[in-house]
Amino acid sequence: MKETRIEEKALDQVIEEMIENVTNSKDEIFHIGEESRHEFEKLHEELQETKRQVNSLIDEGDKLEQQVRFSRMRLSEVSKYFNQYSEEEIREVYEKTHKLQMDLSVKREKEKQLRERRDDLERRLKNLESTVQRAEGLVSKISVVLNYLNEDFRKVSEALEDAKEKQEFGLQIIEAQEEERRKLSREIHDGPAQMLANVMIRSDLVDRTFRERGVEEALAEIKSVKQMVRSALHEVRRIIYDLRPMALDDLGIIPTLKKYLNTVEEYNKDLHVQFTNLGKERRIDSKYEVALFRLVQESVQNAVKHAEATEIQVKVELKPKAAILVIKDNGKGFDTNVKKDKSFGLVGMRERVDMLEGELTIDSKLGQGTVVIIQIPTER
Repeated sequence: MKETRIEEKALDQVIEEMIENVTNSKDEIFHIGEESRHEFEKLHEELQETKRQVNSLIDEGDKLEQQVRFSRMRLSEVSKYFNQYSEEEIREVYEKTHKLQMDLSVKREKEKQLRERRDDLERRLKNLESTVQRAEGLVSKISVVLNYLNEDFRKVSEALEDAKEKQEFGLQIIEAQEEERRKLSREIHDGPAQMLANVMIRSDLVDRTFRERGVEEALAEIKSVKQMVRSALHEVRRIIYDLRPMALDDLGIIPTLKKYLNTVEEYNKDLHVQFTNLGKERRIDSKYEVALFRLVQESVQNAVKHAEATEIQVKVELKPKAAILVIKDNGKGFDTNVKKDKSFGLVGMRERVDMLEGELTIDSKLGQGTVVIIQIPTER
């Protein structure tokens, strides 16, 4: 027993050092991301001004080019009927044509330089955008790691009886962390990152569309870009909400579950989710609200991703001294006697319920769906 306590203290010290190092890394990455974001905003403003100048020079150059054509026609006429004009008139037409040609040449050269500057700014913006995205992705992943270290890992350290069990469960947690990182990376890469990349490409088309097809088609292109930005923002908010919904701290477990389940139903068109609150809506201790939300979240995700359910029923009852959850789905079910590899979701649910001294019951059969019943005491 004494040796086990020493190992627990050593593990706690390691966790403290890990938390400190990870927190420092998170702050540094956040600082890099903020600096890149500020630089991005400055370059973006400069790019907009450069584009405005390019458009202005194009208009001025087109008008000047038209004047040059008229002046050349005038010069040709004077040259053809040379005897009908005085020497002063001939010199005046020639000098005017020469000046217009020089002005046009200067305008076109300046336009070329601004176009090159614009292209360089766009390339730098793409690189900075990539840096900001990577920084935000890393901050999100590190936040997930800190969440495990601060919540689940600490409770695991207290619950396990010896170093061997701690090591085994720690490896499972690390595996879950890596899976969560991969999931976040895929979601950000396939969602907001792709959309933002498309926005950059489409923004380049706006200028070309304006010049080649007119204002109306350019405005239509801008509306399309705005829609893509709106979709990217929606995806980012969804990812943030999945990590930890702010409504949980502000409104409590019942409103948060309603919103979460509505969101799940919206993102899965063939899925119907029914939510029932059997008791009186009230606030309970924050750690219980977080635990209840995570348990419902894990159960619903299992039903959607693994059981391929089309109907899910979620019932919650907050009694004076206990909370009861019932999650039922019509999915394909599974054999509860067969232990699957990498089934850390169910293991994590059991560990979370055990830490809160609750009870977890899972009733499932192949082809007959699954019923998850959770009872957690909220007062001791």
